[in-house]
Amino acid sequence: MTFGKNFVWGAATAAYQVEGAAAQDGRGPSVWDAFCRKAGKVAEGDTGDTACDHYHRYREDIAMMRDLGVQAYRFSISWSRVLPEGTGRVNHQGMDFYHRLVDELLRNGIEPYPTLFHWDYPQELYLQGGWLNRDTVEWFGEYAELVGRQLGDRVKNWWTLNEPPCFLGLGHVNGIHAPGLQLDWPDFFLATKHALMAHGRSVQALRATAPQPIAIGYVPISHIGIPADESPENIEAAREFTFGVPTADRTFWYSRLYLDPVVLGEWPEECVRVLTDHGPEVTTEDLALMSQPIERLGLNFYAAPYIRRGADGRPETVALPPGHPRSAFDWPVTPEGLYWSVRFHEERYGLPTMIAENGLSCRDWVSEDGAVHDPQRIDYLSRHLKGLHRADDEGYQIQGYFHWSLMDNFEWAEGYRHRFGLIHVDFATQKRTPKDSAAWYAQVIANNGLSAPKATSTHALVGTRPTLS
Repeated sequence: MTFGKNFVWGAATAAYQVEGAAAQDGRGPSVWDAFCRKAGKVAEGDTGDTACDHYHRYREDIAMMRDLGVQAYRFSISWSRVLPEGTGRVNHQGMDFYHRLVDELLRNGIEPYPTLFHWDYPQELYLQGGWLNRDTVEWFGEYAELVGRQLGDRVKNWWTLNEPPCFLGLGHVNGIHAPGLQLDWPDFFLATKHALMAHGRSVQALRATAPQPIAIGYVPISHIGIPADESPENIEAAREFTFGVPTADRTFWYSRLYLDPVVLGEWPEECVRVLTDHGPEVTTEDLALMSQPIERLGLNFYAAPYIRRGADGRPETVALPPGHPRSAFDWPVTPEGLYWSVRFHEERYGLPTMIAENGLSCRDWVSEDGAVHDPQRIDYLSRHLKGLHRADDEGYQIQGYFHWSLMDNFEWAEGYRHRFGLIHVDFATQKRTPKDSAAWYAQVIANNGLSAPKATSTHALVGTRPTLS
């Protein structure tokens, strides 16, 4: 069950979740630094001040990636580490870290895949309005131009924004992520408009500074529906749930809102109207900026609901049976979704895809024998990769897979309670311990896939699939 010869196997992290050194070498604060200091916002009062200390231990971490055979590393750049005020003055010490990181990756045969923005918006710019300020489009372009000029001679693959529904919706509507706002819908859609325009401006900046051919990707989110079975009516119901007419209860979780403007150059006005009569004006010039050509989509997938065609003709969610497998995050385990995410997105948008994030939060720890045994993670990954192989086998343009995450890290508002890593981190001592899943993943990479026989359908792999009645 192998993938194509050019398939890329990687691991992923994000700056605030792993770097630490939050106040060192001239780094400016981000909204997450400020949010973590608000009482009750982050579990146990945790912060990313130290996190995994990747800023100092990156050589050790890269050596572990090399030993696993990891071919690509998706990391993010801290905007406020290189531009402490978000614009203007460059912090050369911060920029030097990313030079060292990229150089060390390349020395170890690992391709860098940096993400420009993974939620850590500069606090100084937030105080000037943040995503609500039209100037954020140009601020982000300035930042992208800086890192493009600095790293573009060695970096061939870029990602722009990671998961706008999270940093815009969870951060600006629900208020459970930084910066902790609860905006009304008109302001949310204005911030969304500016974020998508900033994406487009960053694409322009990267292209303008690139001294070599580059591939630019965008990581919206993979919020899909999974057909409850493969009948034509339920496949179409799941597709409609994913991209069709929105309903108010979906709030900001609309794939189309973040994808149609970027890939199709179309503003999905019905996504706005279902929540407010006062959406922002979006001009043809705005859409032209949002829809700068990109080479791929990054799909992040953890879980999704099963969908069928209801008696009223509309898509409806199928209840899961009692005891359905769930992660430590209490997310249902739905591995078929990886296949359907690739299929639905390529059918609608025509772009190649990479899985930019996929992984499992487990309750794992160092056992008495000194090892970390995480069989649930291995099983989870095996099931998902079988679904991904089905997409590859059917001819969909799947280019690679990044496991989330390389190592246990700061899980945003959940603090350090969740462990997604292939590598266990003792946050008190910073000791790294590869888990059983790391050795398993190393074998997957060495084999360019799973050694088990091909499955004709992922449906046969999950005994807890909901039963239709």
